[in-house]
Amino acid sequence: MFTWPEGHRFGATISFDFDAEEVWIGENPQNTDRPGVLSQGAYGPRVAVPLLLELLDRHSITATFFCCGRDAERHPESIRAILAAGHEIAHHGLTHTSPTELSAAEERREVREGLAILRSTGATVTGYRSPSWDFSANTLDLLVEHGFEYSSNLLDHIVPYRHAAHDLVEVPVSWILDDAPHFWFANDTWNKTIRSPREVLDVWRPEISGIAALGGHVMLTMHPMIIGRPSRLAMLDTVLTQLAEEGAWFGTAHETARLARA
Repeated sequence: MFTWPEGHRFGATISFDFDAEEVWIGENPQNTDRPGVLSQGAYGPRVAVPLLLELLDRHSITATFFCCGRDAERHPESIRAILAAGHEIAHHGLTHTSPTELSAAEERREVREGLAILRSTGATVTGYRSPSWDFSANTLDLLVEHGFEYSSNLLDHIVPYRHAAHDLVEVPVSWILDDAPHFWFANDTWNKTIRSPREVLDVWRPEISGIAALGGHVMLTMHPMIIGRPSRLAMLDTVLTQLAEEGAWFGTAHETARLARA
C-alpha cells in the first residue's frame, strides 16, 4: 500500500493539538472571564508539555504540535521548549474556531495571522490542522496560497495521499486514535464520562496492530491537557513501546507528507 523508509512495515506520527486556553475561548468567548474553565487548558503548557517532552525524548521520537496562534502568544516558553527539543510546530488556526463558521475574510485572517505568529517563534510551518477537522469552500485554496505543504484533517484513508486539485498532501486522522473522544469531559453538560486508560488501550492497541498489518499510517492525535495526566502518560508510554515493537517508522507529519510526494 505504501513504502516506508528503511524497511519498516508501517508508519506512525505522534501529534498533539496544543489546545490551551484558546480551545475554551473559541468554543465560547464568555469563557475568557472564567478562570476555572481556562485552568483546564492551562494545565497543558504548565504541567503536561514538559512531561510529554520528557517522554518523547525517552523514546527518541520527534512529534508534531499543532498550535493556535493565540495559544502560542500566551505560552511562548512552551513553543520554545518544543522547538528546542526538535519537534515540529504546525498551524491550528489563530483562534480555535472552525473554518466552517468563518467568512472568507475571517478565514484568511485566521490563516495569515496564525502563520505569522508561529513563524515569529522561529518555527518552519508547513502543515495545517483545522480546529474542527473540517474545511470551508476556501480552506484548501488558502493553504496553497500561503505555501503549506500538507493538511491533516480528513478521515478517508490510512496512508497519506496527494489532493487531486490542490498541491497538498493529506495526512489523515481518525477519531478512534484521538484522545478527546475517549477522555474529554466538560462540566457544562455532564453528559460525557471519563474512560479509564485501560479501556482506551483496549481500543487503541488493536487498531494500531490492524493498521500495522496493512502497512498503513498510525496518526495519534492527542491534547496535552488531556493525555498529559499522570495515568494517561503511562498509557501513552505503553502505546509508544507497542509502536516500536511492531516495527513502526516514526516521522513528523511533515516528514510523512514528504514521503507521499516522493
